[in-house]
Amino acid sequence: MSQTPYLGALQQQVQAARQAGTALNICGGGSKTFYGGEPTGQVLDTRGLQGISSYEPSELVVTVRAGTPLLELEAALAEKGQCLPFEPPRFADAGAVSTATVGGMVAAGLAGPARAAVGGVRDYVLGATLLNGRAELLNFGGTVMKNVAGYDVSRALAGSLGELGVICEVSLKVLPVLPATVTVRLEMAQAAAIQQLNHWGGQPLPLNASAWWDGMLVLRLSGAAAAVQSALGVVGGEVIAEPMAGSFWAGLRDHRDEFFVGALKAVASGASLWRLSVPAVAPPLNLSGEQLLEWGGAQRWLCTTAPAHTLREAAAAAGGHAVLFRSLDKRAGVFAPLKPPMDRIQQRLKAAFDPDGLFNPGRLLPRPAHA
Repeated sequence: MSQTPYLGALQQQVQAARQAGTALNICGGGSKTFYGGEPTGQVLDTRGLQGISSYEPSELVVTVRAGTPLLELEAALAEKGQCLPFEPPRFADAGAVSTATVGGMVAAGLAGPARAAVGGVRDYVLGATLLNGRAELLNFGGTVMKNVAGYDVSRALAGSLGELGVICEVSLKVLPVLPATVTVRLEMAQAAAIQQLNHWGGQPLPLNASAWWDGMLVLRLSGAAAAVQSALGVVGGEVIAEPMAGSFWAGLRDHRDEFFVGALKAVASGASLWRLSVPAVAPPLNLSGEQLLEWGGAQRWLCTTAPAHTLREAAAAAGGHAVLFRSLDKRAGVFAPLKPPMDRIQQRLKAAFDPDGLFNPGRLLPRPAHA
């Protein structure tokens, strides 16, 4: 990444914070400030790092600065018939323009409805430029799909919530938009939906996304036109016409569909929205509250007033873990504690890249006892 005045200003801000012992709150568009522990410290604004540095549609690779609006990147890809297939959520209310940035997309590591079929954010990160806690600019990975140059730090940045440093630029793998897509819905109880999704998952079907809520299973089939039409004969159901189908998946992706709108209202009244990651084959979880299932049953959203330990125990018993996604009260902790030796590895990574603990303290890892 070429040196720019804005990048130099960020380095100076990091140096000053290090000397003063001041925490830094890395922030782009602010669309995900609700996610993770409460933001603290002086704001370090990445929005001055904007623009697509390079884009080679024939190579399916784009390099973009972290402060670039996600909508801008997606528009540039769409012009070439390409996309970010993992569908990162943009968290914009209906009618509002999303403020999400590319850096925030990588730092949060969140993916949308197609995640189970195509992979997550880290699967598409090829390289990154990072400003560490010593105000040094580090480069990791590259701009090719096969890169074996040591530890894959660039992918470790996905989901790090800024705790390792300031993401300044990333290189991403992109893919062509699939030629055919059809959405169908089927009335089905949760247990039957989980069983059916796992049955279809073992077949060569172009199942791109799924969602179950309130007795209705919705499927998206995407791929070659012939494969999609053939799959329709297998799964059956009622075809949902466009643009209703597109609106449904966009609403699910951006958390502005009926379930999430209702969850936000409930959160404002004291409930919590949890994201449970469990094996897709796990049976329905006997928990109170509204549930929505995605990713073939592997991601289960739950809006409830039940205590945190109930959710975490249920997720653990099913072989997974629970994340407190949205809540006014985060005293129970947002993320499930890491088990040894993963906790030590995470702490050592933090110490290596941010030895003074400047960046986003408490967003991902618990704050040190002395903080």
